[in-house]
Amino acid sequence: MKKMWLAVATTAVLVAGCSSNSAEPEVPEIVEVEIQTPTEVPLAPLTLEARVTQAGKELEDAHVQFEFWQSGLRDEGYMLDGEYQGDGIYQVKVEPEQDGIYYMFAHTTASGMHVMPKQEIKIGEPTMDEVIPEGPNDNNDMR
Repeated sequence: MKKMWLAVATTAVLVAGCSSNSAEPEVPEIVEVEIQTPTEVPLAPLTLEARVTQAGKELEDAHVQFEFWQSGLRDEGYMLDGEYQGDGIYQVKVEPEQDGIYYMFAHTTASGMHVMPKQEIKIGEPTMDEVIPEGPNDNNDMR
């Protein structure tokens, strides 16, 4: 009889130990996007570039779309798919048509997260009194 109770108790302990389930869900590391495009460049073809990492590791399977527009003309902007270059770097080339203040978003989706850092870029030598300011709905950066 003692052996039977010992077997039942041992089985109960083993089942309880094997089924311990933590109620805390695992939180994924944040996806980080670092824009590497200079903030001031001459009027010439330009490479938009972003480095995507998660937990210090470069991501090669992110989906990166660059949005690019001239200040005050966001409705005339466009989206271009970034191409993976290696080492977590995604790029696309654009050809601004005139000097001015431009903006870019690096819309990035990876590991179920969406990150979209924004950067202002001064291209050429814009006449600042001719620059159309951004409207209140154009400044939806995630900072």
